[in-house]
Order: sequence, then structure tokens, then C-alpha cells
Amino acid sequence: MYDKLLQYMHSGYGFTQEETETVRKYFEPVAFSKNTIIEEAGRVPQYLYYIVSGYLRLFYTDEKGNEVTTHINCPPGFFTSYSDFINSTVSENTIESVTDSELLRISKENLDHLISQSQAMKDFSISVFQQSISYNEKRSRELSVLNAEQRYLQLMNDYPEIIQNVPIRYIASFLGMKPESLSRIRRKIIN
Repeated sequence: MYDKLLQYMHSGYGFTQEETETVRKYFEPVAFSKNTIIEEAGRVPQYLYYIVSGYLRLFYTDEKGNEVTTHINCPPGFFTSYSDFINSTVSENTIESVTDSELLRISKENLDHLISQSQAMKDFSISVFQQSISYNEKRSRELSVLNAEQRYLQLMNDYPEIIQNVPIRYIASFLGMKPESLSRIRRKIIN
């Protein structure tokens, strides 16, 4: 279960064998079945998750009671409500498993401990958070400059696995449209 994470961590960060064993010690394996709430809104996020397999979504509930999906992962990778996790603040977001999922998780306290003890872990963590910021900036730009069809085509191009594994209602919300609009776009593309 640790192979993907350790392979990712060893790509250019110089982890020693001792640091690798410490990572194994602090990252706890967990599994969640489909449609399980992993972290609830209204609480401080407890963990940073590394997704070994499966799909998660991050969503909030708007003033009308609608769930708005703001992030869907493509495994493998890290996942949480980042700013709330980093700052230990109450999150407005919920994390839910969209499919059966296998994860490795680490608490903020343990992550901070690892970072303070290991330059390689510090460098790796900075890189992960920079990637998250870059991803969010790109996503924000796409939502503001691309039309609905272009956003869907971009998602198909960048993350085709999401299209095959995540329900259309979550994909539509993630792309900033209604499921009916996405269905029309999909029919147009197929024809």
C-alpha cells in the first residue's frame, strides 16, 4: 500500500532509509467504502490523505442547500481541505469517498513532526503544497475563461479517468454547470 507514496517521495527528494521507515510509521492505512463522509464541514480537518486508489471529492453546501463540488482527485495524490488543514481552522468543506478508496493518512501533528525532523520531508511537503496552489490557480483560470464545453473537453483531456469513475452530477458541479447541461454537451461531443 505504501509503494506509490514512497516511489513519489523518492523521486528527487533524497529520503534516507530511516526517513522512509518514519514515513511508514506516521502514515496510517485506511479504507473507506463508496459514499462515505471522511471529514465533515464545521470541523478542523484532521488528516492529509494520500490516495492509493479510489476517488474523493471536496464539496461545500451553498446557501440554497446545494452541494458544490470544488475538487475531485485523480489517484494517486494528496487530498484535504488544504488551507484549513495547514492553518488548523474550521472547514466549510466536506470530504467524501466517491468510490471505494484506499488511503494513507497523516495528522497535522505528525506531519509537522516529520517536517521538523527531515529536510527531505520539508522539501517534499513544500513541493506538494506548491503543486496544490498551481492546480487551484489553473482551475480558477479555466472556470473564468473557458465555456462549459471547453471545461469538459479540458477535463476529458487532462483527467479521462474521472469521466469513467465519478458520477455525472459531481463532474457537472465541479465544472460549474447543471447535470442537464453536461448531458447535452456529452451528447453533442458523441454525435
